[in-house]
Amino acid sequence: MSPQTNVRQSDKSISATTGSTRKTAGLRRTAVQGAKKAGTQLRAPKAGAKSAAVQRVAVITGGADGLGKGIAQRLAADGMAVVLSDLNARQLAATRKQFEDAGYAVETFKGDVSRLEDQKALVAKAVKAFGRLDVFVNNAGIEQVKPLDEVRPNDLDKIFRINVNGVLYGMQAASAQMRKQKGSIGKIINACSIAGHESYEMLGIYCATKHVVRSLTQTAAKEYAKYKITVNAYCPGVAGTSMWDRIDAAMSKYMGTKPGEAFQKFSEGILMGRTQEPEDVSNLVSFLASTDSDYITGQAIITDGGMVFR
Repeated sequence: MSPQTNVRQSDKSISATTGSTRKTAGLRRTAVQGAKKAGTQLRAPKAGAKSAAVQRVAVITGGADGLGKGIAQRLAADGMAVVLSDLNARQLAATRKQFEDAGYAVETFKGDVSRLEDQKALVAKAVKAFGRLDVFVNNAGIEQVKPLDEVRPNDLDKIFRINVNGVLYGMQAASAQMRKQKGSIGKIINACSIAGHESYEMLGIYCATKHVVRSLTQTAAKEYAKYKITVNAYCPGVAGTSMWDRIDAAMSKYMGTKPGEAFQKFSEGILMGRTQEPEDVSNLVSFLASTDSDYITGQAIITDGGMVFR
C-alpha cells in the first residue's frame, strides 16, 4: 500500500555497469529528455564536476531500495540531482554506485526520519552537495498488521514515529530551506496510501497513520502556499512487494488464510486487471515534482489501478 524504508520492491534496476558506455550514453539521453519535460536546465558535466551539472535537486527518504529507489531513478532520469536517505547503509552504498555508474548526480545520507535532527542534517547535506533543494519526497514508512485489540503502546509509538513524525519533520526541514530560495516553487511530496482514504481490517493503525499524512498534507499546503511551496501526496494501492508478502503472512496467521490468499483478495477487484508496478507511482511523483504541477497543491492522489474512488 505504501513505500517503506527497508522493503524491496519489484522495481527494475538501472543495471548500468562500469565500462558500458553505450548504455550510459542512453541513460544520459533519457536524462536530457526528462530534463526538458521537467523544466530543468541540464548541462553536460565536466570531468570531476558534480553539483554544477544539474539545476534542480530532489531528496528522497527511504531511497536506497524499493519504491523509493524507483522514484529516485525516475527523478534522476528527469534531470535532477538526487539525495537518497535511508537507514540501511549497505543498500545505500550499492544504490549510490548504480546511480553513479549511470552518470547521475547523486549523494547519500544515512539517517532516521523519526529524528528531527536527522531530517535537518539531510537537507543541509543536500544543499552542501548541490547548492539548493527543490523537491523533498517523504517516502520512508513502515506497515503494521494487527487486530486493534492487540495493539500496544510500543506498537503505536514505532509506527507513528516513522510514518507521521517522519513526514512532519521532513516537511519542517524542507520548507525551512525552500523559503530561503528565490525564483522557484518548492515541492514537498508525501507518501500516503489508499489506506489514507479508506481503512482496512488488521491494518487499522497503519491506516490511521496514513489518514494523518493526508491531513498534514492539506494543512501544510495551506500554511506553505505563501512561501511558494506546494504540498501533495501520492497514494499507492496493492503491489507484489515484500511489504505485501509480510502483510499476507500476518493475515494468514490471524485469519487462517492460505499463503497468497489475502493478497489475492485485495487485488482481485482492481479494475485495470493487474497489481501495481513501481513505475505507476514514480510517474505520478515525476509529475508532482515537475513545473507542470505548479498549480496543484493539497491533494492526495490515488494511483491504484481502480480500487478506491474518492
